[in-house]
Amino acid sequence: MEFERHAYDVVVVGAGGAGLRAAIAAHEDGARTAVVCKSLLGKAHTVMAEGGIAAAMGNAYPEDDWRVHFRDTMRGGKMLNHWRMAQLHAQEAPDRVRELEDWGALFDRTPDGLISQRDFGGHRYARLAHVGDRTGLELIRTLQQRTVALGVDVFMECTVTRVLTDAEGVTGAFGYWRESGRFVAWEAPSVVLATGGIGKAYKVTSNSWEYTGDGHSLALQAGAGLVNMEFVQFHPTGMVWPPSVRGILVTESVRGDGGVLRNSAGNRFMFDYIPDFFRKETAETEDEADRWYEDKKNNRRPPELLPRDEVARAINSEVKAGRGSPHGGVFLDIASRRPAEYVRRRLPSMYHQFKELADVDITAEAMEVGPTCHYVMGGVEVDPDTAAARVPGLFAAGEVAGGMHGSNRLGGNSLSDLLVFGRRAGTAAAEHARKRAGLVALVEESLADAARAALAPFEREGGENPYAVQAELQQTMHDLVGIIRTAAEVEQALARIAALRERVAALSVEGHRQYNPGWHLALDLPHLLLVSECIARAALEREESRGGHTRDDFPAPDPEWGRTNLVCTRTADGGVGVTRQPLPQMPPELAEVFEEQP
Repeated sequence: MEFERHAYDVVVVGAGGAGLRAAIAAHEDGARTAVVCKSLLGKAHTVMAEGGIAAAMGNAYPEDDWRVHFRDTMRGGKMLNHWRMAQLHAQEAPDRVRELEDWGALFDRTPDGLISQRDFGGHRYARLAHVGDRTGLELIRTLQQRTVALGVDVFMECTVTRVLTDAEGVTGAFGYWRESGRFVAWEAPSVVLATGGIGKAYKVTSNSWEYTGDGHSLALQAGAGLVNMEFVQFHPTGMVWPPSVRGILVTESVRGDGGVLRNSAGNRFMFDYIPDFFRKETAETEDEADRWYEDKKNNRRPPELLPRDEVARAINSEVKAGRGSPHGGVFLDIASRRPAEYVRRRLPSMYHQFKELADVDITAEAMEVGPTCHYVMGGVEVDPDTAAARVPGLFAAGEVAGGMHGSNRLGGNSLSDLLVFGRRAGTAAAEHARKRAGLVALVEESLADAARAALAPFEREGGENPYAVQAELQQTMHDLVGIIRTAAEVEQALARIAALRERVAALSVEGHRQYNPGWHLALDLPHLLLVSECIARAALEREESRGGHTRDDFPAPDPEWGRTNLVCTRTADGGVGVTRQPLPQMPPELAEVFEEQP
C-alpha cells in the first residue's frame, strides 16, 4: 500500500493556541517542524475562548502578582492541581501575553495605554487581557501569522489516527487527508499533542466538531497515562434556545462586565449558593455586590463570579427545583445593568450571536442560559517543566494535558495555559529530537496495521451506523456522567459503554474514502469511547465531590481524596485501568502563599 511520507524533527498535532505556540518554539529552537490539523488553519476551537488571557500583569491592580494568581488557580482547582504547573503558569503568563503584543496582537487598552484587564470568576483581581469578547480569535490570528511567516509546514484538513512508537519511544505519526482519504505518515522523534478536549462525547457542549478526544486516546494507546479524567467542566452559561444552538458558549465576560443570574421569579439566586470556602471574599447582599463594580478594591466580589463549578451547580439546582427559565435554563441579565452602548462595545460577539441565532437583543432583554460541557481538566500526565509524557518523545500541551487545573479551571487560565506550556512543549520536543536524530524510522508493518484499522469500516457490510452509535454515547454521558453523578448511574454508563464498544467494533460505512464524513466519524468514535470510559471509571472511583466532579452519594469533599490523583492507563485487553497516585507535595515556601491575607 502506498503512503505519502514526510520526515521532521517535531510533528505537532493540532493547530489551536497550544499547537501553534509549540510549533513556533520548536522551529525557533532549530527543529524541522510540521503542524497537522483536522480543519483549516485559523479555525481551531481556541477562537471560542472569548473572555481573555489570565496573567498577573498588574495593569488594573498593581498589587496583583504571580503569587496571587497561583493561589487563585490552586484554590479554584480545590488544591488538586500540580503545584509546579500552577506556579510556572502564574510566573510566565505575563511574558507570554507581552510576547503576543510584540507579534502584533491588538489588545484593548487602559486610559494610560496599558493592556486592559477584566474581571473573571475565581480571580481575586481583574487580570484577563482581552480584545473585546474575541480574545481567542486575536490569539489564533497572531500565532497563525507568525507560524506562516516562519515557514512552518502545515498539513490542513488532515487527521492523525495513530502515534507510532518502538521500544525506545516515539517514531512518528500516521493519518489521512480528509478530502481524498489518502494515507500520510510522518517520521519524527518528537510528537506534540495539542488536540484540545473531549466535548463531543456529550450531548450538550460548547465544543466544535474537532473535539473528539483524539489526543487523549492517542496518548493512552501509545502508553501514556491520563490524570484527573473525572473532572469535566460544565460552563455555567451556554445558550439553551433555540435547539439548533443549544450549548453554544456565552462568555463569562457577560458576568465579568456586570451581568447577573436570575431565576424565573426574578431573584439573584447565587447569593444562596456561596460555599464556605469563598464566603470571606464574596458579597452576601445585593447592595454589597453592586458596590463592588464601583469600588472593586474594597468590596467583596459578586457571587456570579464564583468559580465555574460552583455557578454551574447552582444553576442546575435552580432548574431542578422548578425555578428555571421556559426552556430549561436560567436568565442572564445585563440589559438592566449596563447601557446598550456599553454592552455593544464590550460584548460585540455576544450581541451579534444572540441577535442572529436567537433573535434576542441582549441590550434590551435577558438571555436564557444553562450549563454546557465545555472543558476537561483531565489529560495526559506530563512533566511540568517539559510537558513530556511517560512515553519518550511524546509531549502534550493545552487542554489535552492534565494536572494544571486540578479539579476545576478558572476562566481565562486556558489561554495562558496553552501559551506557557505550548512554548515549553515545543522547546523540549526540539531538544529531544536533537538527541534522537537519525535513530528513528517508520516500520512498514506498523504503517500497514494502521492502514488496515482505518479501512476496516469499509470491509463490513450491514454493520452499525456511526451516527447512531455516537448519539447513544452522547446521551449516555449526558444522562449518567454529567454534572451530578451517583455510583449506580456511573455503573450503568459503564455497562452501556461496554455494549457500545462491541458496536463500535462493528461500524460500517458506505461509499469511498473521498469526502466521506461517515468514515471520519467511524475513526473518531473509538477515541470518544475510550475517553468516555476513562471519565466514567475515574468518576466511579473518586468517592467525594470536588470541583467539576459532584457525587450525589458522596456530596462533601474528602481530605484523603484531596491528596490523591487518579491515573487512567490502557490495560492489556484494551480496556481502562485506574490507579491511585499521591498528589505531588508542594514546597513550604509556596505553601506560605495560602497563609497571606488577600
